[in-house]
Amino acid sequence: MILSSIAAMAKNRVIGKDNKLPWSIPEDMKFFREKTKGHVMIMGRKTFESLEKPLPNRFHIVITRNQSYDYHDPMVEVVSGMPQALELSHMLLKKFSQRFGDEVFIIGGAEIYKQSMDLINRLYLTVIEKDFEGDAYFPEFDEKELKLVKKEDRSEPIPFSFRVYER
Repeated sequence: MILSSIAAMAKNRVIGKDNKLPWSIPEDMKFFREKTKGHVMIMGRKTFESLEKPLPNRFHIVITRNQSYDYHDPMVEVVSGMPQALELSHMLLKKFSQRFGDEVFIIGGAEIYKQSMDLINRLYLTVIEKDFEGDAYFPEFDEKELKLVKKEDRSEPIPFSFRVYER
């Protein structure tokens, strides 16, 4: 199993404000859709709720401390922590490898990124070359442990780059 995080962050490490992205970059949304389609995704409850509904062709593992939280959908499973999320991911990939491939994506929020930073094999990070106001931040990481292996610069609608780091 390849465990990857996928995120977009501003120059000042902001990843969200009021449970929303503080920018609109269609190319980044397309990148996210293409990378995660057909895969298992792990996320926190607030990130899941920000989606409004489950994303098509993906399995959603939602981490929450709220023991009464429930969501009725065959492509959504609610768990109480990262160990349970990883265990479920392994089981799903073993049972449905042809459907979900071998890569599992951590898609946020800030606390889930922080909990998984030492566990991931790969990081897909869109870096927006501008500061934004926000209340959620992407965690610091050691660029000696996660090495930059690919970078593609873009300029529209604002300067940003797609970066891939690997352990």
